[in-house]
Amino acid sequence: MTYDVIIKNGAWFDGAGSPSQQRHLGITDGIVSAVSADPLDETGCPEVIDAAGKWVMPGMVDIHTHYDVEVLVSPGLAESVRHGVTSILVGSCSLSTIHASPSDAGDLFGRVEAIPRRHVVDSLERLQTWTSAAEYAAALEALPLGPNVAAFIGHSDIRAAQLGLERATSSDVRPSEQELASMEAALREALDAGFVGMSSQQLLFDKLDGEVCRSRTLPSTYAKSKERRRLNRILRRRGRALQGGPDVGRPQSMVSMAFSSVGIGRNPLKVSLLSAADVKAIPFVAKVFPALAKVVNSLGGDFRWQHLPVPFEVYSDGINLPVFEEFGSGAAALDLSNRLEERHALLQDEAYRRRFREDYDKKYGPRVWHRDFFDAEIVECPDDSVIGKTFGQVGVDRGGVHPVDAFLDLVVEHGTKVRWRTTISNHRPDVLNTFASDPGIQLGFSDAGAHLRNMAFYNFGLRLLRRVRDAELAGSPFMTIEHAVHRLTGELADWYGLDVGHLRVGDRADVLVVDPERLDETLEDYAENPVPEYDGLSRMVNRNDATVTAVLVGGDCVVRDGVPLPHLGVRRTGSFLRAR
Repeated sequence: MTYDVIIKNGAWFDGAGSPSQQRHLGITDGIVSAVSADPLDETGCPEVIDAAGKWVMPGMVDIHTHYDVEVLVSPGLAESVRHGVTSILVGSCSLSTIHASPSDAGDLFGRVEAIPRRHVVDSLERLQTWTSAAEYAAALEALPLGPNVAAFIGHSDIRAAQLGLERATSSDVRPSEQELASMEAALREALDAGFVGMSSQQLLFDKLDGEVCRSRTLPSTYAKSKERRRLNRILRRRGRALQGGPDVGRPQSMVSMAFSSVGIGRNPLKVSLLSAADVKAIPFVAKVFPALAKVVNSLGGDFRWQHLPVPFEVYSDGINLPVFEEFGSGAAALDLSNRLEERHALLQDEAYRRRFREDYDKKYGPRVWHRDFFDAEIVECPDDSVIGKTFGQVGVDRGGVHPVDAFLDLVVEHGTKVRWRTTISNHRPDVLNTFASDPGIQLGFSDAGAHLRNMAFYNFGLRLLRRVRDAELAGSPFMTIEHAVHRLTGELADWYGLDVGHLRVGDRADVLVVDPERLDETLEDYAENPVPEYDGLSRMVNRNDATVTAVLVGGDCVVRDGVPLPHLGVRRTGSFLRAR
């Protein structure tokens, strides 16, 4: 038999959790055609990859991205693919580009996901040719996709399209029976087109951009129980997933959304919620996530949390940090992101500063940000004397200035040239290890494609593999490498009903070849790289090229030694993945 690609001598992981073994893989027409203990005949094979000393595994699945716009303008999605991600899901957090107009999509994505609104609008005005989910799927199939793409349809997208953005974000508006029926029809049509489910949102600190409904919360947050039940009923009957974001300020929304998975006398509803995290501000909540999943699933539910299996370190240029939306004074400043002179005046106003100090000093209650400027390090600033210090220390150095005033003084003086970082959650390794191996928790939530100046978790899977391997070498394993590979690949694909994530005879040849000796500290660093399609906006990225020997999508090698090959995003290698 003649093969298109042979990967030889590697430690082979099948994505199902089976023990790894040294094997030789043959690939023909994009499919794994041989997994052999004996060497394969290389005669006539145009590409042979020697994986001696390497791990050969299925390409990873990223279940939570916001590539909805980027996939249209740069379909190679190289920042994920170069780290071994070969299948991604779009349409998260109630946001999708199926039905929304370009202007409405700009309002939906711009501020919530920190993707400059003008680029969202411009991209869709140029490229949007679809009016339905089926046409959207066809449009993606026509692109030179790098990875495979699967999709949720966003509740906010459906709601805004049926009610109009103004009515969809008005608390006194209830959709008519006809509008509810139209939303149901849009959901059914998306599921018929192979979408994996619907994403919904109840989180109240995600705010709209633009001028029409600026600073209102997402349309999905205005939906009442009747509307949610009707849409969930369709998902339940079809066995498709609900991705949801509960409101951190109302813990009852988290419990309600989780228990909606239970099917008493009916099918369970697949529910995946955002997100299990070891939050610095409320450390006890780390015990709640696994416990709640265990209870719901013991009652017959099919419930999972989503979890980023690495420390959640974020960066900010000045005051432009999305989690500031969770408290009033922070939201007031972010509301003025398009009126910088007014913002500048606001940040100097003593009444405003008093409000900010009051918000900062409230240390109890549900929250995401720990509100501790002594845990916020300045990494760039025109004033060299403050680099490497926290805002709290700067306040001390300046004679006991309140940390809030030290922060605002620097932002007033230097604006976005003050760059700083902090870790919001996932800071305790033992808790991370517990989450990583818990069956009620899915490993994802990278937010790839969003928050381009705030964070970079494109290589989260490699970072998990490093932690698992280091623990094994130290003699204190918390899970096997085979289990970790399964968690990042086949487990996710199977739950969402996607035919990827495995590497056996007859499976798609989506392959990652990793050098385990280079699962090292380079994975923790971040770099910056401009996005040409976004006017050269500098995006936070990961660069650990020596770790990834090769990435194949559909049997086509698209990355070698960590570097994307020229045909990635030029020649189609990925497909639109339809749910089984």
